[in-house]
Amino acid sequence: MSRTFCALAALLAAGAAGADEPRALCADRPGLGTPACTVDPGRAVFELGIADFSRDREGARRGDTLIVGDALLRLGLNDSLEAQIGWTAYGRQRERSGGVATRASRFGDLQVALRQNLRNPDGSGVSIALMPYAQFATGREPIGAADWSAGLIVPIGIDLGAGSLAFTPSIDAVVDSDGHGRHLGYGSVVGWGFDCTDALSASVELSLYRDRDPAGASLQRVAGLSLAWQPPGRAGEDPASQWDIGSNVGLDKAGPDVELYVGYVRRF
Repeated sequence: MSRTFCALAALLAAGAAGADEPRALCADRPGLGTPACTVDPGRAVFELGIADFSRDREGARRGDTLIVGDALLRLGLNDSLEAQIGWTAYGRQRERSGGVATRASRFGDLQVALRQNLRNPDGSGVSIALMPYAQFATGREPIGAADWSAGLIVPIGIDLGAGSLAFTPSIDAVVDSDGHGRHLGYGSVVGWGFDCTDALSASVELSLYRDRDPAGASLQRVAGLSLAWQPPGRAGEDPASQWDIGSNVGLDKAGPDVELYVGYVRRF
């Protein structure tokens, strides 16, 4: 009994020591890809898309979408596993076609996910993770989907010292454009990240995604550029927050013409 108590006490002490010395902040945002790192056990990271504006033109049709309050909560469950829950608080879409304008304001869908890191949960060296997710239709179109969807993301990061390479292949069961049923979607993001200063980092990314919608398959190509600034923490402490901005540009008709966004991250 005494041995069991001592072992438990040692485990709790090790967990407390780990909580006192957190890993470097590794946020999901900004950018198109997903990192392989996970949140420290017993800690939480809150990520907020403050505003996200995109514009898409096709012939006489023009669509503008504004997303506000795209929130993500990440919880560290153990040394290599985290749980995620995300929700979009508000979205507004406006479309103009043939002199007629339509508007819709909605809240978005709920998304849950688990990220299991398989190698280097702090994101150092070569880091690999598996991230199954599911999205539930808590919102309404056009901000939310009309049905549930699910998929698997496999984030891969390679720290090269002077910079890092990131790959984010994924395979998804995507809701059909008519809102009835699902179809296969798959693709990947490749990115190059580097430090501009001790506090400012940048990332350049390219996303290729094949959407096999029964109404018409498409290959979406999107390029992205983002900046992230982590304000210095108190003396002797690593940064615990981040501000970011970014822009994505569609390289074909399948994606939005332009997207601009700004966000904030805080670790607790």
